[in-house]
Amino acid sequence: MNELIKVTTNENDEQLVSARELHGFLGIKKRFSAWWKQYDEMFIKEEDFTSVPGGTPVSGGNGNIQYVSDYVLKLDVAKHISMLTKTEKGKEARGYFIQLEKFWNSPEMVTKRALEFQQKKIEVLQLENESLKPKALFADAVDASKTSILIGDLAKLIKQNGIDIGQNRLFQWLRDNGYLIARKGESYNMPTQRSLDLGIAEIKERTHNNPDGSIRISRTPKITGKGQIYFVNKFLHDKTA
Repeated sequence: MNELIKVTTNENDEQLVSARELHGFLGIKKRFSAWWKQYDEMFIKEEDFTSVPGGTPVSGGNGNIQYVSDYVLKLDVAKHISMLTKTEKGKEARGYFIQLEKFWNSPEMVTKRALEFQQKKIEVLQLENESLKPKALFADAVDASKTSILIGDLAKLIKQNGIDIGQNRLFQWLRDNGYLIARKGESYNMPTQRSLDLGIAEIKERTHNNPDGSIRISRTPKITGKGQIYFVNKFLHDKTA
């Protein structure tokens, strides 16, 4: 099935749609804010839809990323709005959402999600077991660290524990092993969903004001205190295995 509109899922396995993307697909001429106002009153916030914290990134004409207001809609809401549009595009979008919903709730997909959930639980338990190992596996100076560090600093930390690895090799290892996104693009070298779910990595965002008045957002991958213990122990375990 070709993707007409991007559909994501949340931690509750609910399918979600960007209101701004739906607005664009439907070919609405009215400005997004004016178009959305009617639905803001029709649906229940925090139940049918939520605001996107910080907005949705959009590429500007000069190549800078700007963040614009957006809302995350549950699939039922997206279907309803598509139907209310009363256009061919609206019919197409609603039919697409219905097909996605059927596929998502098929026995094969339900089984697949159940297996993924169990795998995630296993990884969390493994991580907890790693954290319970003797603290001798960790350098005393960093053992009590609760702050996130850069990946270059993690490479130094691992090296202090007797593993010969530099920043570039560590970045490559993290990509090869599914901890950082390897696909080229805006998310390159950002933590994967797996790393975020395990709590071993995070993304730090900073806002920069450009001379032309636009806003640029920079994103930096960092390793949490939990992640520092995880990766140091993992490299030490692999060394002794």
